[in-house]
Amino acid sequence: MNARGVVFVHSSPTAVCPHVEWAISGVLGTKVSLQWATQPAVPGQMRAECSWTGPAGCGGAIAGALRAWPMLRFEVTEEPSPGVDGERFCHVPTLGLWSGRTSANGDIVVAEDRLRALLSEVPASQLPTRMHDLLGSAWDDALEPFRFAGDGAPVTWLHQVG
Repeated sequence: MNARGVVFVHSSPTAVCPHVEWAISGVLGTKVSLQWATQPAVPGQMRAECSWTGPAGCGGAIAGALRAWPMLRFEVTEEPSPGVDGERFCHVPTLGLWSGRTSANGDIVVAEDRLRALLSEVPASQLPTRMHDLLGSAWDDALEPFRFAGDGAPVTWLHQVG
């Protein structure tokens, strides 16, 4: 089953850019060449984004491959496909990797079992903080300036071969 999504590399040191391309290439099984642009939010850093297609689960595999460079700020999305929930992965150097399931319109979906566990294990005073953790609020807050800095940037389309 083919899925599709987007990789947003919000900030990368110039020296790491080829490694990012190699990591994505390794997951998709095809050579990837991204169009890099300067990242105005962090002088000396680069940014790129690309759309991808591949088997369901590629979004997580791409995020796992990019996680090898802890200095990167990135997001990887995978749209829902028949029988498979969508996902979003966010990485910020100070926060690490976060992932969440997404609905057809891109909203974060928190599963019933996670909510029940949260209600049974967490004191009421900690519920708002833990809910924000489940929703990835800290990652969104940290990445928002980088998203705005990339408005209007070119997008590269990638397709898995074979």
